Amino acid sequence: MRTASRLILRAPLPSCAAKSTLRASRVHSLGRSPLPLSALPAVAPCRTLLRRNLTTGLNRSRPTLRPTTALTCRNTLQGSSASLLYILPLAIGAFAVYGAASYWNTSTEPSERVHHADLEEPAVEGFDFEAMDTLPGRLGNLTPEQEEKLFELWKLIFQICAVEDEDGGEAVAADEAPAPLQSRTSTAGSEKPKKKRLGLFKKKDKKDKENTPEKAAALDGLKENDPDDKFGHNKVFQETLANRTPASIRDALWTMVKMDHPDQLVLRFLRARKWDVQKALVMLVSTMKWRQDAKVDDDIMLNGEEHFLLQEQQGATEKDKKFAKDFLDQMRLGKSFSYGIDKEGRPTTVVRARLHKAGDQSEESLERYTVYLIETNRMLLSAPVDTGTVIFDMTGFSMANMDYTPVKFMIQCFEANYPESLGVVLVHKAPWVFQGIWKIIRGWLDPVVASKVHFTNNVKDMSEFITPNRIPKELEGDDPWAYEYVEPVVGENPKLKDTATRDKLLGERQVLYDQYEQKTHQWFKEKDAEKRASIKAERNEVAKKLKDGYWILDPYVRSRSLYDRVGILNEGGKLEYHVWNKSAPTNGVAAATASAPAVVETAADDVD
Repeated sequence: MRTASRLILRAPLPSCAAKSTLRASRVHSLGRSPLPLSALPAVAPCRTLLRRNLTTGLNRSRPTLRPTTALTCRNTLQGSSASLLYILPLAIGAFAVYGAASYWNTSTEPSERVHHADLEEPAVEGFDFEAMDTLPGRLGNLTPEQEEKLFELWKLIFQICAVEDEDGGEAVAADEAPAPLQSRTSTAGSEKPKKKRLGLFKKKDKKDKENTPEKAAALDGLKENDPDDKFGHNKVFQETLANRTPASIRDALWTMVKMDHPDQLVLRFLRARKWDVQKALVMLVSTMKWRQDAKVDDDIMLNGEEHFLLQEQQGATEKDKKFAKDFLDQMRLGKSFSYGIDKEGRPTTVVRARLHKAGDQSEESLERYTVYLIETNRMLLSAPVDTGTVIFDMTGFSMANMDYTPVKFMIQCFEANYPESLGVVLVHKAPWVFQGIWKIIRGWLDPVVASKVHFTNNVKDMSEFITPNRIPKELEGDDPWAYEYVEPVVGENPKLKDTATRDKLLGERQVLYDQYEQKTHQWFKEKDAEKRASIKAERNEVAKKLKDGYWILDPYVRSRSLYDRVGILNEGGKLEYHVWNKSAPTNGVAAATASAPAVVETAADDVD
């Protein structure tokens, strides 16, 4: 059998077929199989490798593959990627950056789309973000129907948060409950008298305002065992309403906003749930609950890299020191980094698959690193851009780099908690071993995510998305820049200790939250189109103050990151994407470059 396979692989390929195969394998989308099964090569030699590595309860079914020629085999295998099983969720999660781009244009009239691929030299200093048109479904480019969905979702948010208007009335009266909360089995022509709505829509007395609505008051039609509820959001939503006060839910939702326009954040969840208001609310509340449980804001981002430097040096136990070292080693190695923008103005993250090896870091450390990566990259978006580009550099990848343990956690991060954050994924120079696990990866990925993934084999392919002078030299581009981690400096976060100023700024934000809510209530009530437009403009102005105010608050609630230290992320949220200043000041403290440990890479034939 092996002899027969070798003979077939040596068979000559007609020139026309060779050209066709090369075209098919050069750049293609993950929305379908890399190539038709009839064109796939024999992969008998890799079956043993797959048996040795697929040991986490995954389906071990092998696709039916047919042998073809050496030329087809070589080019097809280059268009595949085994690293995706670990790296894809990690890097996509890095731009799970929901709502980070805030667009302040109050116009709702769509204009002609600007094709940024035609722009020359899209460096930040020459890239006109203001000239970019807003994509559909974003603030400034909503259809009347989409704006009505946004309107309805805010009503529901105010109901679960017990937000009253300035006259002390409910956000929505019982008989004005929006359509998504009506029973999905009822029809407009029903002759049965409708019962009064209870629970979420009843008039609350003082005692009710201090307690979250009971589980029975949850949205109609929610089922904990809903087959479409992939991550159990329905159950989380119901438990959150049952166990949290409206005030705590409100505080958590506003904490999530940060520098974003609140509408832009909410719209991400609407788009992710195809404008189903009920499902968008469930996803939004579930995400809020996840952020609190994961301590995203009050631990991971608050303590940051400096905390781990101190723990690595002075940790109370060896376990603490090891955990800190695991986290920092991933930064020092440069497993992933953000640098530059693509032709559409999207921040670009590069993931070096060859630098990960299962077991080098603990599962907890990997998860913390993932969330930290996501939230940090959230800061690197410039309106109206609200998605990122991810490059998976598969150079030197081997089976030893595959790691399955954190995969489901990472997939949940970017699919369940950071919706609508991915622009394009480029899988660069993928090795051949991906063929045997393609079915598994495809089954794990959301079809929308899969459709955004493309394979590239050389810098020419990549230049369709990024100009060559903005592609790093290690990816065969013209930019001589090379990654080097700049270590945190002890004492670089003095404002974190100034709790008095922090509390003062948080109090000012609370006033803005109240103003935004009241303007939203006025928007609910106003029927006159001209007055309604005026209210929307005033509401957007409050959102602008929230954005500017966040950047004043930022150094009091977020530890400085690598991107603060090198000068990419600057005071006031100003971004310089192609700067990597190794001695840039960080909150007045000069950064220092420490020697990083030697990078350990794996050979292509390293499978153990």
